[in-house]
Amino acid sequence: MAEAVLIDLFGLKLNSQKNCHQTLLKTLNAVQYHHAAKAKFLCIMCCSNISYERDGEQDNCEIETSNGLSALLEEFEIVSCPSMAATLYTIKQKIDEKNLSSIKVIVPRHRKTLMKAFIDQLFTDVYNFEFEDLQVTLRGGLFKQSIEINIITAQELRGIQNEIETFLRSLPALRGELTIITSSLIPDIFIHGFTTRTGGISYIPTLSSFNLFSSSKRRDPKVVVQENLRRLANAAGFNVEKFYRIKTHHSNDIWIMGRKEPDSYDGITTNQRGVTIAALGADCIPIVFADPVKKACGVAHAGWKGTLLGVAMATVNAMIAEYGCSLEDIVVVLGPSVGPCCFTLPRESAEAFHNLHPACVQLFDSPNPYIDIRKATRILLEQGGILPQNIQDQNQDLNLCTSCHPDKFFSHVRDGLNFGTQIGFISIKE
Repeated sequence: MAEAVLIDLFGLKLNSQKNCHQTLLKTLNAVQYHHAAKAKFLCIMCCSNISYERDGEQDNCEIETSNGLSALLEEFEIVSCPSMAATLYTIKQKIDEKNLSSIKVIVPRHRKTLMKAFIDQLFTDVYNFEFEDLQVTLRGGLFKQSIEINIITAQELRGIQNEIETFLRSLPALRGELTIITSSLIPDIFIHGFTTRTGGISYIPTLSSFNLFSSSKRRDPKVVVQENLRRLANAAGFNVEKFYRIKTHHSNDIWIMGRKEPDSYDGITTNQRGVTIAALGADCIPIVFADPVKKACGVAHAGWKGTLLGVAMATVNAMIAEYGCSLEDIVVVLGPSVGPCCFTLPRESAEAFHNLHPACVQLFDSPNPYIDIRKATRILLEQGGILPQNIQDQNQDLNLCTSCHPDKFFSHVRDGLNFGTQIGFISIKE
């Protein structure tokens, strides 16, 4: 049974014609009868201003109500915005506020494919949609019940994407201004930084507001993450069209840019100017590497597994092998991560950290000792030959625990499965 029911009246112009009201009344009565008992959200979606054309026809919705229709409409929430993108985004916010995921859309047949195209852009696989034809047949040209259009052309799809992008760009930043943490160790020939959770448009509490990763398991769609990334690129000064994230697998595999891209990897290195590479983090450490002599850089994602597998030194070794970098020239900056105050592992997993150095573990004799993955990373880097003074992990906001600071950072440990993601990024200036 659907948790939310949406009725699309974008393509329906209603006036005082008796048959219009009777038809709409019948439809709304049927929805209320079948869904009101279990659905937590009943919604009529309209367009308050003509904004979308297809096949020369413009969609608009005007509702003039009779007494009977007015009483029934009180059972429904009416969402009327200037565009399809704005209307669906507003509805999505209301659905997310109620934490709903099963949605029925009652839509005229000729608009079903269009509706699905918008939904594909604005929703993720977290949501389950079913579609039902809106059974409306009116005379006098007030509404044309046509056959279903099964194809969206490339031009129409681009039009939908442009409408959504334009709308998202108009949204205000949430939770404060966009903030980028930088390190004095990284020379000016590089653009680099670590993001926080402020200054984006993501509104879901655990993703708000500067979430920079979308997946089928989260409610933030790719278009929202892409808008956050666009804002970051504008603020930092890099080209968003040349941006590459790691494809996390909690391993020590490295993609040397220019070679064939693996299916998954937890590090990237490059010496290409103008290309921005990024490591994800939400308790795991986003690590940035830079060699100002050979003009090369890298990023790595180090969770506890990747730390023990040596992903940090694997990135360093890739820079040495591929670009001729020297250990003494490479600087390494550890981005914000979970601290030993909040991160525990079962004792059998903690033992490997204790064997690396006892200082990496607190309360080792307990069933779930506390682990310092930052200290372990520094130790492994120093053992690998990186100069201690060329490692920054305890300066400014870099050493704040992500779990302890919900105002600044996302955290998987704190927020659970629907957590947001910050990044560490670097590029060589063109």
